[in-house]
Amino acid sequence: MIGVVSWAADRARMVIAFILISILVGGFAYSSLPKEGEPDIEIPALFISVQFPGISAEDAESLLVKVMETELADLDGLDKMSATAAENYAGVALEFDFGWDKTAVMADVRDAMTRAEAEFPDGAETYSLTEINFSEFPIVIVNLTGAVPERTMARIAKDLQDDIEALDAVLEAGIAGNRDEMVEVIIDPLRLESYNITAVELINVVRNNNQLIAAGEVETDQGTFSVKIPSSFDDVNDIYGLPVKTNGDRIVTLGELAEINFTFEDRAGTARFDGADTIALQVVKRKGFNLIDTVDLVKATLAKAQAKWPAELKGSVTLGTSNDQSRVVGSMVDQLEGSVLTAVALVMIVVLASLGSRAALLVGFAIPTSFLLCFAFLAVMGVSISNIVMFGLILAVGMLVDGAIVVVEYADKRINEGTGPMHAYVEAAQRMFWPIVSSTATTLCAFLPMLFWPGVPGQFMGMLPVTLIFVLSASLVVALIYLPVMGGLSGRISRIFEQTSNGLRAIAPWWLRALLVPPALWGMFAGAMQMLNPTYLLPDGTTPLAGLGFGGLVFIASAFAASITLGATKISRKESSVQAGYHHTTFGYAIKFIAGNPVMPLVTLAAVAFGISTVFTMFGDNNYGVEFFVESEPEQATAYVRARGNLSLKEQDLMVQRAEQTILAHPAVINVFSFAGEGGLATGGPGNNQGPVDTVGQVQFEIIPWEDRPTQTETWFFDLLTREVTATKFDGNTVIEELNAELAKIPGFFVEIKALEQGPGSGKPLHLRIRGDSWEALTASTRAARAQFEATPGLTLVEDSLPLPGIDWQIDVDVEKAGRFGADVATVGAMVQLVTRGILLDTMRVDSSDEEIEIRVRLPDENRVLATLDTLKVRTADGLVPLSNFITRKPVPKLAQISRVDQERYYDVKADVESGLHSVSIDNPNGDGQLNLAMIKTVPDGLSPRGEVVTDPKGTNYTIYQYVAFENVEAVQQAIDGGAKIALVNANERIAKLTEWLETGPLDPRVSWEWTGDQDEQAESGAFLSKAFAGALALMFVILLAQFNSFYNAVLVLLAVVLSTTGVLIGMMVMQQPFSIIMTGTGIVALAGIVVNNNIVLIDTYQEFSQQMPRIEAIIRTAEARIRPVLLTTVTTMAGLAPMMFGISLDFIGGGYSIDSPTALWWKQLATAVVFGLGIATVLTLVVTPSLLAIRVWLSTYLGWMGQLMARLTGGRSSRIAQDMRLAKKARKLPTSEILWDDLISRTPLARSADQKASDTAAPQNPGDSSALRAAE
Repeated sequence: MIGVVSWAADRARMVIAFILISILVGGFAYSSLPKEGEPDIEIPALFISVQFPGISAEDAESLLVKVMETELADLDGLDKMSATAAENYAGVALEFDFGWDKTAVMADVRDAMTRAEAEFPDGAETYSLTEINFSEFPIVIVNLTGAVPERTMARIAKDLQDDIEALDAVLEAGIAGNRDEMVEVIIDPLRLESYNITAVELINVVRNNNQLIAAGEVETDQGTFSVKIPSSFDDVNDIYGLPVKTNGDRIVTLGELAEINFTFEDRAGTARFDGADTIALQVVKRKGFNLIDTVDLVKATLAKAQAKWPAELKGSVTLGTSNDQSRVVGSMVDQLEGSVLTAVALVMIVVLASLGSRAALLVGFAIPTSFLLCFAFLAVMGVSISNIVMFGLILAVGMLVDGAIVVVEYADKRINEGTGPMHAYVEAAQRMFWPIVSSTATTLCAFLPMLFWPGVPGQFMGMLPVTLIFVLSASLVVALIYLPVMGGLSGRISRIFEQTSNGLRAIAPWWLRALLVPPALWGMFAGAMQMLNPTYLLPDGTTPLAGLGFGGLVFIASAFAASITLGATKISRKESSVQAGYHHTTFGYAIKFIAGNPVMPLVTLAAVAFGISTVFTMFGDNNYGVEFFVESEPEQATAYVRARGNLSLKEQDLMVQRAEQTILAHPAVINVFSFAGEGGLATGGPGNNQGPVDTVGQVQFEIIPWEDRPTQTETWFFDLLTREVTATKFDGNTVIEELNAELAKIPGFFVEIKALEQGPGSGKPLHLRIRGDSWEALTASTRAARAQFEATPGLTLVEDSLPLPGIDWQIDVDVEKAGRFGADVATVGAMVQLVTRGILLDTMRVDSSDEEIEIRVRLPDENRVLATLDTLKVRTADGLVPLSNFITRKPVPKLAQISRVDQERYYDVKADVESGLHSVSIDNPNGDGQLNLAMIKTVPDGLSPRGEVVTDPKGTNYTIYQYVAFENVEAVQQAIDGGAKIALVNANERIAKLTEWLETGPLDPRVSWEWTGDQDEQAESGAFLSKAFAGALALMFVILLAQFNSFYNAVLVLLAVVLSTTGVLIGMMVMQQPFSIIMTGTGIVALAGIVVNNNIVLIDTYQEFSQQMPRIEAIIRTAEARIRPVLLTTVTTMAGLAPMMFGISLDFIGGGYSIDSPTALWWKQLATAVVFGLGIATVLTLVVTPSLLAIRVWLSTYLGWMGQLMARLTGGRSSRIAQDMRLAKKARKLPTSEILWDDLISRTPLARSADQKASDTAAPQNPGDSSALRAAE
């Protein structure tokens, strides 16, 4: 494998060609890849709906839903089945396991529904099967307003719809706020009576003449022919001429009994834009098309269509767009591109300061090359560029240069020793081949398990590991193949640069040479910007390819100039004289102090362990809670107008108007869509604009875009610096809080504002589901749960899915009496339809509509009341008899909808948690746990507090939100001053409190309960990330074991993961951030693969040194030799993510900067986890790893200590073991370590005389004698 490096170096021209091809293909791929805000979330879910006009919710459950559930329950891969039974309708939602075979599953569903349809009662319409796709959300809203007739506005909207949907990039352009056309046949009851025609006779005539009859087949010698009797209406005259009754020779037609109108269906809702009636088109793009380009195409199409309008129409109709997602995506892409460039710039500054200009350019070469190779891989896979992909690039900036830094640093050392550039870089790549491969493989192992992340969060974050795997794989190729060739060539070119620098140094003074450096550096910056923006240096209209080529030339020329000028301005220091021997550095002496004796490694590890335990303890007491996903800056929101009772559409519209006027009056709101009754704009995502069940209307509004909001100046960094931030009054959360306060003043109804979901959220964080089959038990348990929710401090916007209070009218038919009069239930049902929605006569096509419109027979408005049923008559043998003779009416509780999940009924109780809320608590004097004193809320910066105020020891102001155990502000302030604990209140903490209550058994035993929604996703994601963390460690252990062939060294490397977790906790406390299950959890898993790289380098170098010198000396020299690349790789990774951690994004092209933009807020927690985790882990690794290596060296000493201790504990001082130990201790303290063997050799036992033997026996030897005994001592 190592031979591939020398093979590539021998074919330098081929490698250069591959580099150029990689750059060109990657650049083209980036320019052509679609740009999106959030990744497409493809959820394996299907929805089945069955329409049944007139069916009740109870009957829909028993006759439709249960039948479908029985047939669908055995589908392979089915994860969850939920169903809804409502008036006129039944639906079933099927959720499958990820990785499903959609084609096979849909075929199985159709087979099951074929069996279920056979059991449906007559009257049920054919089912519809729809694939659920949460990614199909409107990318732009086209709104039409003006004082023109409704039919004219509808015609304009349909024409625009056709033009927009004709675009290849557009999937659909649904119309909101319009009504479908219909032909209305209004029956005059007086005419019916004058012609002696009953409603039943009219209904029968209409139905009998509105049938398409297949009369069979006729078989002849010439063949078989089908016979049919059509009865469809092709013209309005067909409706007028429909015969109803004969009166002698005269035929009474429907036209004589009715008034026929070409009108619209009954209004079910209203729609307004900025207070004016509107029709809106919601444009949805196809998957795989560029969102920004698609919006531009839509706007161009609108301009083209509007240009064809007559002048009168242009003056009457206003055509505009709103909720433009291309602006959001464009801003996101610009900010993330700025963050990428900022990370690259910081990394280059660090490398330039550490390695010099030539090495910095080589390391910098690895960044864009790896990025472009990654874009080429993404293009092959057909992946769009989203904010997840862009952040993956930012996260990878510091990691992808690690291999390049190690190679360049080693090669520079060899060049300084006299080796040629090409040989030095080839040798460096070969020497560092396996450490780089191993470190990259371990990093990839951390991200590999994340590819299997289940659920919506996995779909949302799935492109992060894919991007990192592509980038790091590309960096491996660059560091080991491309870089040695480029380094060798640059070494040859550097000789020319060095000669030029020497010539410049000879003819120009230093100050003049220094003045030449900034222009060269600016030229590099300008060239890079020109490649990104074709009009940065060139005039408008420059093609991207020309801009890219010109920018590349400027960058290369400026890079050459920068190398020459930097070399010319380099201050040469006097070379120090060569000193014999090896001399340790300051850091080397520090490591020698730790590893050079057997005590300090244990002391160091004990100190580190104490510090880690202290951090974990402090985090337990001072954390900021847990959240599922990060909270971002809202730019769009929906206000749900909630009211209960049988309200008319007019009453609902008046409520919505009042809320709409209040929202429009806020200076931060730029546009408002309002809908009363049915209707609303789709928002996409798992929530998809699902409001509370008692919603009577909604107001969807847009706040001033973040980049256009007014700013204010604030001080920071110990009040030494100032910066521009978004004005607090225009902050999205502040705007929503102010609107909530104003809307709460409106009496008669309640308004709930919900910000547009960002990320994989699915509604309110507290979502309790109560399941069972008993209506009484479900209702009582749900009411008890709601009461507990409302009594729990900190919860707001509580709602449930209980049936709304109201009544339905139930008509009971006395079948026996009806039979006497020749009537039945079907007759009564048809007459009731005539009074309510009318009888569907047929459908027909008209020129003003592209679809068939309905023809309905109905009574006039004033007769569409239940009292009319008393006046309608049926013909009998005894004459006309009123329906009231055999029907009765009575009100019953309204049950409009029944919800089921996994074949069980359920009700939901949901709630949100007040943002910025804290609890004040002390130790409970009457028992265990904490006593909650009050709930307090933080005051946003820049706003004055309202209400009663308390202050914590740090000087932070809070307002009293709710008293719990205390009843006045003085008592709360006194408790805070006395050390009361102030803890953040979040969803997880409130769920824990409610779970304690639920576990006491307050609900009916016939029901079960579960937390669902965000909590369900959070538990699933938390469990997966734990498994992914363990799986990553297992994979890394296998790789490390294969490289080092040592269990001890493999475990030692993985200990850095524990150290990194400590750094993550420190970072969350310092940055005052909650623990995000998705973002912080992802950061911890990512750290597992990043932090071990430093240990790999240290252990690999130690194994090499330990073969050539004593092991303690090898430990010291390893730390000295590797501290520079270890710190350099760590600092580059931290520098690349530091701007994201602080929420800073620089605009290199347009100038300026932004702080805490919506895009930056997404990634602060993940960046904080990596920066602090890596930084703390690196510092600790540099002392922990030498300590653990030294412990292994001093193991024999520790065993001796243990033996001494055991000897003293078991035998005492007089034992043989204790005596031997004392003798060994004395031997080590002898002044000489030489043994005198001469006397022993000259004397032989056989040559000894008797006198000598006697002398030996008579005179005992003493320690001072030069004898064998003395030598042994």
